[in-house]
Amino acid sequence: MSDRKLEGRVALVFGAGSVGEGWGNGKASAVAYARAGAKVVAVDVNEQAAAETTGIIEGEGGKALRVGADVTKLAEVERAVEATMKAFGRVDILHNNVGITSQGGPVETSEEVWDRVMTVNVKSMFLTCKCVLPIMEEQGRGAIVNISSLASVRWTGYNYSAYYASKGAVNQFTKGIAIEYAKKGIRANIILPGMMDTPHVYQQIVGFYDNAKDAMVEARHKISPTGKQGDGWDIANAAVFLASDEAKYINGVELLVDGGLHLKVG
Repeated sequence: MSDRKLEGRVALVFGAGSVGEGWGNGKASAVAYARAGAKVVAVDVNEQAAAETTGIIEGEGGKALRVGADVTKLAEVERAVEATMKAFGRVDILHNNVGITSQGGPVETSEEVWDRVMTVNVKSMFLTCKCVLPIMEEQGRGAIVNISSLASVRWTGYNYSAYYASKGAVNQFTKGIAIEYAKKGIRANIILPGMMDTPHVYQQIVGFYDNAKDAMVEARHKISPTGKQGDGWDIANAAVFLASDEAKYINGVELLVDGGLHLKVG
């Protein structure tokens, strides 16, 4: 396969912006899809963040469209999908990257926080798939890449019960789609990031380390079997592979991108 393995495809990426300076998983994936030849629709609740991503893609000669949308609201997801169809006429790749964490076990977590995590992490994927699957079915092909977490299959050292539950739900939701739509030419796979060095982590996990960023980074490097965290490009490269024809017989898998942390005891 050539480096332009997604030539002629259209990738719809939800959560394509970055919450801070640097390369988040969604931003890197959107750019990686474009570098592989896809036209990219970058969707983010922060339209300026989506614009930064599309600016990078267009600056490299790619084609991109930015859309500001709250992925937890059906009308806004529908609008993003309609904009994609109007601009490019198809959706070959659906990439769901939106997700949040929350500190606390069942006792400490409020009902409002629990509901918010479930809405952002799980309902969002339900809504995007609800809107995109009929398009892919009509096309007779499509690839869905949902971003979960190592936390969906094991304890990671953080007490965030809502996050564990939501990411476990993402895995099973995706597997159900994988089987239901397999004969219709649609594949659905899950990427499970481990310890990642991304702006999202700095924003949402640093509280576990008394808001000391340096201590957090050092501790997370030590946890990884490789001695170093992964980054957004590790997720992006995995996503491009799963979306491409190189992965045409890979369906319903949980792809761990964690440096082997899932094998580590303690």
